[in-house]
Amino acid sequence: MSSPDDRPPVWIGHTILPTRDLSGTHEFMIQLGMRAIADGDTFAVLELRGGTHLVVLQSDSADIGPVPFDLMVEDIDVTHRNFVEQGIRTSEIEPGTIHRSFTVTSPAGHVVTFNSTHVSDRPV
Repeated sequence: MSSPDDRPPVWIGHTILPTRDLSGTHEFMIQLGMRAIADGDTFAVLELRGGTHLVVLQSDSADIGPVPFDLMVEDIDVTHRNFVEQGIRTSEIEPGTIHRSFTVTSPAGHVVTFNSTHVSDRPV
């Protein structure tokens, strides 16, 4: 079943990221391109393309390392270059079976994978 404009009728609404450094993680996600929506003493909400929200929660026991999601961008080479120029800890771009990808590491220790797009070329 698809919607009248031929896009799938569902998408991810929210994903959660616990962090030991709420303020730093919030600012880092903005630096990566997310839009600040709301914040409080123990949480922050950021918006991604399509309306998906990343909910960042303060947690003294949060794990560091790879986050439970990855991100896609239209132009992986430009995105990579921009992050390097901003001084973000960025890996080299690696080829893959479906995507080319790289990772960035936040000051709080979160590792976020960025992938090249594979969005369907069907009309939207």
